[in-house]
Amino acid sequence: MDLSIIVILHNMRREAVRTLRSLSRELQQGLGGIKYQVIAIDNGSSQPLQPADIDPFRDHVTHIFLETDSVSPVGAINLGAQIAKGEHVAVIVDGARMASPGLISASLLATRLATSPFVFALSWHLGPKIQNISMLEGYDQAIEDALLESIAWPDDGYRLFEISTIAPSSEPGFLAGVPPECSWFCMKRSTFLEMGGFDPGFASPGGGLVNHDFRNRVLEIPGIVPVGVLGEGVFHQFHGGVATNVPLVEHPWESFDVEYRRLRGANFSPIAGPTPLYVGRMGDQARRFLAPSQG
Repeated sequence: MDLSIIVILHNMRREAVRTLRSLSRELQQGLGGIKYQVIAIDNGSSQPLQPADIDPFRDHVTHIFLETDSVSPVGAINLGAQIAKGEHVAVIVDGARMASPGLISASLLATRLATSPFVFALSWHLGPKIQNISMLEGYDQAIEDALLESIAWPDDGYRLFEISTIAPSSEPGFLAGVPPECSWFCMKRSTFLEMGGFDPGFASPGGGLVNHDFRNRVLEIPGIVPVGVLGEGVFHQFHGGVATNVPLVEHPWESFDVEYRRLRGANFSPIAGPTPLYVGRMGDQARRFLAPSQG
């Protein structure tokens, strides 16, 4: 098995089905003989995926319902890594994020560039603005459904770039280095496990800054080589997320930072880490996000 993709879900049936479809052999391109699995974990959901939701993807998707009261995805992520069969693991902490068509093949290509790779891709919000703002202007799931229909998704998954706004954590674009939060990353499973996975001390809703923390921890590993994937990414659907789908004035960053300071003794600050390599191709739809001057 080349790759295990861990996707964490919480009460997002609508979004999860699209995410799983975007990761399927039906839509992913350039897979050739790549062997991969998707481990979709419903983390204490009151409305988990149903068998009919999984049936179209049964050949490569394993669905697990994790009975838990935790509002943090950390336990589910670490569980997924423990049971994964792939040489590499990729993680989507928020399962509402759809993948572009070449994300899997480009990520595995990127792993060949280093002995200890940390592969990352950027993130977008579906809609005309980041969803913290667009929701105040009427953006909702019904409008999003119509927006996806307007580009005839999934006929050409790269058209997601046409109807999306780059996430704040991924600004100012593809060549800006490792983002402070990696909504998609891929690395050797052995390295993930040797690190102890995600820190269970992060118990805030959505994990707080656990993703940011993991990014810093992995970049401190001697010999780690970050590799950015060009022309690919993940696209956040509107689902009532604790950080992405609240007004900015209500964003829980302050409480997240309190937890981070308690665990790390300082405010979060993204470390520079090694200079990244880049791999991939820039399609017409993604090219406007290449660099600030073209944003």
